[in-house]
Amino acid sequence: MSIATILFPDFALILLGFLLMRFTDWGTAFWSGLEKLIYYFLFPALLFYSTARTPLDFGSTGKMLQVALGAVAAGIALGWLARPLFRGPPMIFESGVQTAFRFNSYIALAIASRLAGEPGTSLMALIIGFAVPICNMAAVHALVHRSGGLLQELAKNPLIVATASGMAFNMLGLHLPEVVNATLSRMANASIAVGLLTVGAGLRLSGLHEAKGMAAYFLSVKLLVLPAIGLLLGRSLGLPPLQLQVAVAFCALPTASSAYVLAARMGGNGPFVAFLISSGTVLSVFTLPVWLALAR
Repeated sequence: MSIATILFPDFALILLGFLLMRFTDWGTAFWSGLEKLIYYFLFPALLFYSTARTPLDFGSTGKMLQVALGAVAAGIALGWLARPLFRGPPMIFESGVQTAFRFNSYIALAIASRLAGEPGTSLMALIIGFAVPICNMAAVHALVHRSGGLLQELAKNPLIVATASGMAFNMLGLHLPEVVNATLSRMANASIAVGLLTVGAGLRLSGLHEAKGMAAYFLSVKLLVLPAIGLLLGRSLGLPPLQLQVAVAFCALPTASSAYVLAARMGGNGPFVAFLISSGTVLSVFTLPVWLALAR
């Protein structure tokens, strides 16, 4: 299967979401409610379903996790390097630095599913389960410089809870009844398609009025530097082909849509983050195929 065939359906759904948002009168309340349905209900079902059913061998996936989390650590370090390199108004750096290392989970699992079905989805879900708490802690720290209540928030994060529960269920050797499997499978399939629609609905290609150099820096780190690090680390550690593709795809993802929500709720510069998310998603249409081709 060609790279274009793998990626086209996913980016087509993002484009469809963008068009639906602009040419329908459904309103922001509809899209906000849909996002909550996915984040708190459908998406956790996908993560639990994937990790609970697929055999997990941490001996064989340990190196893949090292590559993915090593890239996340590099993104955090390079993101903070922007502070001495660039000058900007208050809350510009604090709001935007998270876009150098956070990732869009909807696109991640959509690509993994297209790459290798359930095995690919399970590998990506495993990475997400470990990467989400690290990225969330780093993002919140940049905005508030304190960690009060952070552990409690992480413990309630539906993505972390679903992944951890699925892994525990799997390692205990438990099996889901077929009727539950079928239900979770339908929810999982719905979460990917509808999640991509909401990514498109959230695109905002305006809001960059200042700190253009910093914006270009964050985008370059996320879309160019991190996947290069992932590819080099993966090849040096001798990852199997599928694990290498999944790890590099993870590293090359655009920034999470929830980065805007975090910045807006914590007094950050929401429009600046919205522009970085949207422009990164659009640019990934061109960068993701390149990195996936190099990882083959």
